[in-house]
Amino acid sequence: MKFKGIELKGTYEFRCDTTSFEVYDEKGNRIYHENSNGYWYKWEYDKKGNEIYIENSEGYWEKSYFENSNGYWERSYFENSNGKIIDNRVKELTIEEIEELLGYKIKIKGE
Repeated sequence: MKFKGIELKGTYEFRCDTTSFEVYDEKGNRIYHENSNGYWYKWEYDKKGNEIYIENSEGYWEKSYFENSNGYWERSYFENSNGKIIDNRVKELTIEEIEELLGYKIKIKGE
């Protein structure tokens, strides 16, 4: 069954009040919110419950990517409909790569 463009499989909870309603999946994740003005948000989650996608009625969306590091899941970077990519990953660079980025040679001091 589809509801507001969301494929529904399983059991869902609908919460309503006088100005809005929300839909939650079996794990308690909010997957849809709409207010009385017709403004809405949709969320998607991976199997571990991490938010991986959000979209709203104004056309804005954001994707979250995760990387597995020794069995732990960590949010690494985001991409959104405005073309912005936010990358919080730690980058490992060689001295040569750092020099290329800086545009000049560097020397590492010892203690």
